[in-house]
Amino acid sequence: MQYAPTVRFEMTPIDITLNQKTRELLITWPGDEVHALSCEYLRVNSPSAEVRGHGPGQEKLQIGKEDVNIKGIEPVGHYAVQLTFDDNHDSGIYDWNLLYDLGKNMEQYWAEYLAKLEAAGYQRKAPGQVI
Repeated sequence: MQYAPTVRFEMTPIDITLNQKTRELLITWPGDEVHALSCEYLRVNSPSAEVRGHGPGQEKLQIGKEDVNIKGIEPVGHYAVQLTFDDNHDSGIYDWNLLYDLGKNMEQYWAEYLAKLEAAGYQRKAPGQVI
């Protein structure tokens, strides 16, 4: 997925809560819109150059992230958070527009990711499953 926000706005989340047990980041927006984003989903859609590359066609498919969790959330100014994952990935800054776009378009982006995994011949395991 190449990040191309469908909505540009300056909206700040009301609340961001990490549930490490379910591996979900819950983001509440003004108007009580809530997005529940899995840690895996956030990790494979990291805005970092490691994941997205430095331009079109340089994206690197992230595999084996089914069990990843977030171990740290740091605010970046008043516009973003930096997430640290337990696989030590910490180089992406998730601004509010990106987080909203990831939440609003999760079904589409997740389907695209699963299709890329399938095309690469990777079979996802259920979180916690040992293969």
